[in-house]
Amino acid sequence: MTGQTMMMSGLPLAVVLLLLFVAAVLWFRGRDMRRESGLPAWQVIYTDTGAWRANNDVLHAAHLRLVGKPDYLVEQNDGTIIPVELKSSPAPTTPWEGQVLQLAAYCLLVETNYGVRPPYGILQYKDRAFAIDYTPDLEADLLDVLDEMRAAREEEDPDPGHDDRRRCVACGVRAACDRRLA
Repeated sequence: MTGQTMMMSGLPLAVVLLLLFVAAVLWFRGRDMRRESGLPAWQVIYTDTGAWRANNDVLHAAHLRLVGKPDYLVEQNDGTIIPVELKSSPAPTTPWEGQVLQLAAYCLLVETNYGVRPPYGILQYKDRAFAIDYTPDLEADLLDVLDEMRAAREEEDPDPGHDDRRRCVACGVRAACDRRLA
């Protein structure tokens, strides 16, 4: 065998080894990304974080005029779908009511769009996760808030619903609000 023939016969082996190395690197990186995200080790069926791929799909419940894009939906082995909402801040002692209602809205959207009622959702903070039970009482609270929001949209000059200047500073509609406190 000539030197060139020996080198050519080793080329396929080198390519296979290179591909195995790349596959291992990608597998470990994917495992690390999942660990960093705080997600349970279930199948991710939906993501809106942009970490893996862009997602333009919006979940909607037309009868409630509700739309949303949870950060993740994960599917358990039994077909149960769990919404996961990521928060970049450290965890409060107990989750804020607005964040619990946001997660409840995602639970309702999962039930409407996938036909599977989540038993709970996950609020994943920087340092801690909370499993929030999606109970009939929480769903009723969510529906009440949605009704209040729709009623407020009909008012000509809705009440801001708080006396906290800090909330006004961080509000997304502050510039259009005639009743802002800051």
